[in-house]
Amino acid sequence: MSVETPYREFSRTPFFIFSFILLVKSYLAWLVVFKEVWPWGPLLTEVPFIWMLFCLVECFAKKRKLAWYVTINLLLTAIFFAVIMYYKYYGVIVTYHALQQVNQVTAVNQSVLSLMDPYFLFIFTDIIVLFFFLWRKNNHVLKSMFEFKRPKRSFVIPVLAFCIVACILNIWPNRASMNEIVKAEQMGILNYEAFTILSSEKQEWLDPNEITQEAIQTIKGHEPEASPEFWGAAEGKPLILIQLESFQDFLVGLEIDGQEITPNLNRLVEDHFYIPNFYQQVGQGNTSDAEFVVNTSFYIPPRGAASQMYAGKELPSLPKLMKEQGYFTSTFHTNVVEFWNRGELYEALGFDRYYDKEFFGEEDSIFFGASDEVLYKKTAEELKTYDRLGLPFYAHVISMTAHHPYTIPEEKYQMTLPERYEGTFVGDYIRSQNYADYALGLFINELKESGIWDKSLIMLYGDHLGLPVYSLDRNDQELMEEILGREYSYSDMINIPLVIVSDGLTHPRVFEQIGGQVDLLPTIANLMGISLEDHIYFGQDLLNESPNLLPQRYYLPTGSFITSDEALFMPGAGFEDGTNYPLTETDLEEAVVSKEQYERALELLKMSDSYVNQLPDRAPAADEE
Repeated sequence: MSVETPYREFSRTPFFIFSFILLVKSYLAWLVVFKEVWPWGPLLTEVPFIWMLFCLVECFAKKRKLAWYVTINLLLTAIFFAVIMYYKYYGVIVTYHALQQVNQVTAVNQSVLSLMDPYFLFIFTDIIVLFFFLWRKNNHVLKSMFEFKRPKRSFVIPVLAFCIVACILNIWPNRASMNEIVKAEQMGILNYEAFTILSSEKQEWLDPNEITQEAIQTIKGHEPEASPEFWGAAEGKPLILIQLESFQDFLVGLEIDGQEITPNLNRLVEDHFYIPNFYQQVGQGNTSDAEFVVNTSFYIPPRGAASQMYAGKELPSLPKLMKEQGYFTSTFHTNVVEFWNRGELYEALGFDRYYDKEFFGEEDSIFFGASDEVLYKKTAEELKTYDRLGLPFYAHVISMTAHHPYTIPEEKYQMTLPERYEGTFVGDYIRSQNYADYALGLFINELKESGIWDKSLIMLYGDHLGLPVYSLDRNDQELMEEILGREYSYSDMINIPLVIVSDGLTHPRVFEQIGGQVDLLPTIANLMGISLEDHIYFGQDLLNESPNLLPQRYYLPTGSFITSDEALFMPGAGFEDGTNYPLTETDLEEAVVSKEQYERALELLKMSDSYVNQLPDRAPAADEE
């Protein structure tokens, strides 16, 4: 009969076995999120947190100790898995704040599944095996596998104290890091999650008296034109905004093996005003955030979707400005209005009417609702009704069929992809946007036949990125390099188009200045001849004013910004270890940004947060009382 050594005994304890299992899972999460993993990183950051929980089990669990270990294993595994999947979709580290999105998960289940590499599921293998044996009546296999001898308190207490100190030392020096990804790597994923829960949520807002339009313009570094070009050039015209789902600017003018991907949009770009250096400014709410930013000229909140965080406020907005000019305002979206709390958002923005799934029905349904063909056909009929009634109108039209994961039904295919694109994420994206452009062409024809197109001011823009850098595998990266002639970058990822169309006003012209979704409201106000004298806004008129400073959030780390110096800056722990990304073919050394610009970008975000959060709460509607 052999006598087991103390080491062999310890290696069979739940403490050791589950520590090893979770360490392997932490390396998997680090490889997906942080790409290049420092070998000692998970050991020094994740293991102390894991051991701290296990020491608490050893100290206080008198019975069912294995069940506690399995439960902790399941919880931490779920956290690692959520971090992996959320990063693949959003490019950020998930926190408990994302629980607000739980009711959205079933709606985007196809998107989630499309991001899942099969090997991610191995993270649950041990749990399935353990639960199988744990709940068997005769779980002799587990009894033979584990050594349940209780560790001495003289071992557990010092280890617990050491782990608590180690966690504090991982968290405390790194709490001020600006880049959330960098912060999670410095702290460790589990410590970062604990930090977000335990850290204070209290915000110190700026005095409302400090938030003036002059102060905003000073921080942005621009002066409004005293006599702006195009002032009131579209006054009295119907206003139609067409928000294109997941549409990025590289699609404009793109041909693949002689096939034009977006011929209808290309014609508009060639014949009207085109702003190619235009960028998304959305966050967790994606499409609904774009609706918020475009209609308010405010930035998104620090966390959460704007439709959830700001819908309770009395929001100054484009619909309210248009209503003051006698316009009827409406918004069209084929999903249910409850998705992303849009009903409340539309009430706060002041739309007279919204059209959602109840109006469009489930005919020709794709993903969340009716196809773009149905959206545009039924929307065109409503706009014709407005026109017959002589009703001046503002219509915000939200397309949706080209939604992640871009796997549209075969009967919607309008093009044949080259073989090298078949079965790829990039190929599916291009084919779905080709269909979206086809449906857009039908809408344009409908509006032209009714005469609405020629007498309206129409703006078309992308709502947010479609191809996240962090979601592309090697094959997709090579396809994007083939398309662009260079490596696909973060600046390409968030670059969306803006096209302005108005008969008798617009003509072939490319505006090279930098712009973002926050700039649409003041640009529209200039064209419509609407004064913003008593209105706070964070954008600027893109047809007249430059330079520009565009703070970014969420999809890029807080502190990221775009400047008219043709650079995208992303911070590290702070400004000094940040990275510049040129927006054009400009040499990297020429794409220089300053710390002063970085600080001004952060100040703009704080000013917007302060202003919106201190707006009066919206009175409940009569049917809510």
